[in-house]
Parts: sequence; C-alpha cells; structure tokens
Amino acid sequence: MTYEEVLKAVFPLLEGVDLASCMAVSMQWRHIARDDFFWKCACAKRWPSICKRPNPPTLTYYKLYQTFYKRRPGRTLLPPRLSFDDLEFFIDICTEDRFIFSEVVPGPILQNSITIPPPGVCEMLRLHMESSDYKMKVPVEPRFTVPLSQTVNVSVLVGRKDSNKVACILNKSKFDYIDRTAYRAMANDYLDFSPVYPFTTGIRAWISLLFMDSGNEGVVDVFGIEMDFMDAANSKEEVLWLLDMLDWK
Repeated sequence: MTYEEVLKAVFPLLEGVDLASCMAVSMQWRHIARDDFFWKCACAKRWPSICKRPNPPTLTYYKLYQTFYKRRPGRTLLPPRLSFDDLEFFIDICTEDRFIFSEVVPGPILQNSITIPPPGVCEMLRLHMESSDYKMKVPVEPRFTVPLSQTVNVSVLVGRKDSNKVACILNKSKFDYIDRTAYRAMANDYLDFSPVYPFTTGIRAWISLLFMDSGNEGVVDVFGIEMDFMDAANSKEEVLWLLDMLDWK
C-alpha cells in the first residue's frame, strides 16, 4: 500500500477538526485532504441525514463543515436607536389604599444612579448591588416604609421624548416575592412587544424594592428601586434595543 493510499484509508475515519489539522502538515496532505469525499464522511458523523441526498446542500461538504462545525459567537450589536437621554420612566407604587411612591425618573438617572450602597445594607444585598450584572437602579428620596401585611403593586410606563410615545413595562404587578435574606421585594410582568416582532415573546421585566430593616417588625425601609430584564438584556445596549421593540403608543 502506497503512502497516499494509507492517507486515503485513514482520512475517512477522522473527525473534521483532525482532518483540518492534517491539511496543515504539507502541500501533499492538503491536496489529498481537500477531497470532498473525506469531508462528506466528516459531515456524516454530525449530520447523517444531510448526506443522504446525492449532492451537498452547499457548494461542497468541506464548505458545509467549515461553516457549521461550531457555534458562532454572539454578534456585536449595532448601536441602539434609542438613548437613555430620550427616555423617562413613570414609576407608581401603591398599597391597597394609597400611593407610596409616584415619580417621573429621567433615563440617565435610572440607568445606574446608586453607585455605592448606603450604610446599613446587609452583606448579601451589598454584593448583589456591586456585581457586574447590568441593572437599572434609582435611590428613593425620601425613603418610604412598606408594611409586609399589605398588598403592594407597581406600574411602570416609559416615555420617548423624541416621539411623544409611551409603552408599558409593568402594569399593576404585585410584589409577591419578598426575600428577607437578600432584602429585596420583587414583582414582574411580561413585556408587550410591537407586532413588528411577532416571535419575540416570554420576556419579563423585573422590579425590586431594595430595603433595610426599619426596626419595626413587619415593616421594611425602602431606600432604592432596581429594574432589569434578567438574561434577556445584560448590557446598556441590549436594554435599549429591548425597549425599542416595545409596543409604543
């Protein structure tokens, strides 16, 4: 058996990554390994059904493997069309009988205006606030207290100053989860997207009350509000693109 015959017997047994490595050995190996039959064998190990047709769906099986053999990294987002300077957030928090917080928060303020946790914050909440995860935060001034025995709801609308349109982020969502170890009370609601994006569904906005013990059992002292979209948007640019896709009216 000649040297070339040995290679032609071995190459069909190799994974595509190993076959690609063989192409870098020498010009002779590269010439032999470029035979599309060997790449059809490599494709058959990953996608056997695609090799049942007489011809490759792309120009060659080598091209097919080269294009799809590994997951492509996330692409860089284009610059968002929105800016936090264009936005203002209307945040209303109420108990069963009264509003306890009702403010218009400019976008740049909500973007991240709590840079240093205030004194007295528990260690777990401090670590959460100092993490690298992208979350929008705004301090509550003056602070307010919330009785844990009462139902507390939150509504958040966002307005665009460039077009005078408004979209809904949360609509009378109940703070139904209170984590006393992390000192956060959380509410969430599903986002309403524009009909232009019919397949974008199931994404929720989360809003948290950041609190400390008030010294009065059953009452929490709220010093900040935090909003995020969990894994759906992990950067300023992703948040702005997500907001741009809302159903603006």
